[in-house]
Amino acid sequence: MRWKVAILTASDRGSRGEREDTSAQVIRELIEEEINGEIIEYRVVPDEKDEIMAALIEMTDYFKVDLILTTGGTGLAPRDVTPEATLGVIDRLAPGFAEAMRMISMQKTPRAMLSRAVSGIRGRTLIINLPGSPKGVSENLAAIMDQLPHALGILTEREGDHGYEA
Repeated sequence: MRWKVAILTASDRGSRGEREDTSAQVIRELIEEEINGEIIEYRVVPDEKDEIMAALIEMTDYFKVDLILTTGGTGLAPRDVTPEATLGVIDRLAPGFAEAMRMISMQKTPRAMLSRAVSGIRGRTLIINLPGSPKGVSENLAAIMDQLPHALGILTEREGDHGYEA
């Protein structure tokens, strides 16, 4: 099954072309290799809540992607507003993804507790916030990658929910 995926980078410097977006490259590689995802939309926006929200809405409502992975803007800095933008557009929370990423990350560094990343659902699209660093993206995606196909299958009704598996 091929999943339609969008990548949204929230970065002031990246949006001005002052920084290469290596985190998005890591996302692209892992999604294409691990879950047979096709990146159909990629965008870099500044750390502005309204711009992040507008991009998320367009990716879900116009491009109708199955999954949006954001990178950047999940920390404690005043301009880190990706979680708030995500919460502003989702219909339902899907907190297990963010919880799993923090749990795995905490085993590597106590600084993982500073992450404010959220995950949720808008329509039939799963939106997951990832950190801004390539290493953080790789580690966080590794924590949830094996569950993404099943989650997307349920959300898009391509497969049924088989309940809790022990």
